[in-house]
Amino acid sequence: MRKMLMACVVALSVAGSVAAADRPVAPNGIALYPDYLSWKVIAPSYREDKGQIRIITGNETAVAALKAGKKPLPDGSVLAKVAWKAEKHPSFPVATEPDAFVQVEFMVKDARKYKDTGGWGFARFVGNKLQPYGKDAGFVAECFGCHTPVAGNDYLFTRMVRTP
Repeated sequence: MRKMLMACVVALSVAGSVAAADRPVAPNGIALYPDYLSWKVIAPSYREDKGQIRIITGNETAVAALKAGKKPLPDGSVLAKVAWKAEKHPSFPVATEPDAFVQVEFMVKDARKYKDTGGWGFARFVGNKLQPYGKDAGFVAECFGCHTPVAGNDYLFTRMVRTP
């Protein structure tokens, strides 16, 4: 787990960023946060059904609340889930590392604006061109539907990773 976390942190540190003027916008109006790769890592994850290594990062508001154990997270909290296809290391096949970038997803907390989706706005940007996901704003039903099983945890699957 530590090796996977370190590999993902290295991948985050060398990945490029998007200039503010070039920010793509999801159909529901949420723009890509260009600094998501510089946010603090909350936790790594592995999605077996998708074969993806993911890193969840958070802005300062989200990280402070998670560290303090505050739920629900306060308005202004933003989480990013960055996903890469998992690939066996060619020289060390027992190791799995990030390969091709898949997508970045955002959860944006605003209890009033997003009251119909548990206080969270959702956005997804796919592929190297960071193409906004969804034909219209109704795509959020898919995101919210996935998160409803964890409604009692402020719709979050992720918690701060524990380290000594």
